Amino acid sequence: MRRPFLALFVSPAVLVAAGFVLAMAAVLQYAVLAHVPGELEPGGFSFSNFREMTKPLYAGVFLDTVRICFLTAVLSLLAAYPLALALVRARNAYVRSAILIISVTPLFLGEVIRTYAWIIVLGTRGFINGALMSLGLIERPLSLMFTETGVLIALVHVTLPVVVIMLAAAISHIDRDLEKAAAALGAKPLRVFLTVTLPLSMPGIVAGLTTGFAWTFSAFATPQLIGGGKVNMVSNLVYSLGFASFNFPFAAALSVAGLVLTAIALSAFKLLLRPLNRVGAR
Repeated sequence: MRRPFLALFVSPAVLVAAGFVLAMAAVLQYAVLAHVPGELEPGGFSFSNFREMTKPLYAGVFLDTVRICFLTAVLSLLAAYPLALALVRARNAYVRSAILIISVTPLFLGEVIRTYAWIIVLGTRGFINGALMSLGLIERPLSLMFTETGVLIALVHVTLPVVVIMLAAAISHIDRDLEKAAAALGAKPLRVFLTVTLPLSMPGIVAGLTTGFAWTFSAFATPQLIGGGKVNMVSNLVYSLGFASFNFPFAAALSVAGLVLTAIALSAFKLLLRPLNRVGAR
């Protein structure tokens, strides 16, 4: 069977992939060059950048990044599932539209704009502290800025729309007759959800977790501005070394290590979540 337009349709993806490979090759080339203090031009061939990464300071940043990404993915899933379920199951079209707009709006805002908005909300005189103090629930403002808690809240807001879309796609493909059959056999709504709806939505849960993790790994503006230098992730460390210390070879090595770590983490995610995916496929 001839497909005359196949090459035309595939060529843009091939060009993008080629550009990505060339860019990564240039970064890898820098990663194996030595840094010359006081000079912008790198020195000769060296693996010292990768040996430097094993120091506790840099290894701790990688571990913190993985932990923050994992927590963000899990919290985004917990917040997104009720929204996705309501988006798919709401009978009123206006309610569905409102949920969709509220859920997806963060995608249309720039990362810096979202981050500055959260600075206003999380500040000592921000909306959260103001509301809690006016209700008499706290006497002193909570420390949300420059903390991991504040960074997690802002990152969940960034990741939530993507997870909602993936979960909504999975839930929309669930046959409602299966839920009706379980209810007809005497199962209460909670049991119907736990034994029918939740297992059948596992492909969306797995996709949401893995995408949320990968989506957060490259976050820069949110940990940089809300973390204030106290919550470091790999991207912030790359920026500090590359543009503050002008140690471009080490920054390139960190970028390569971050990409490799992302691939390893996603592979581990796939292995750990494979039983859940099999549950949804039954």
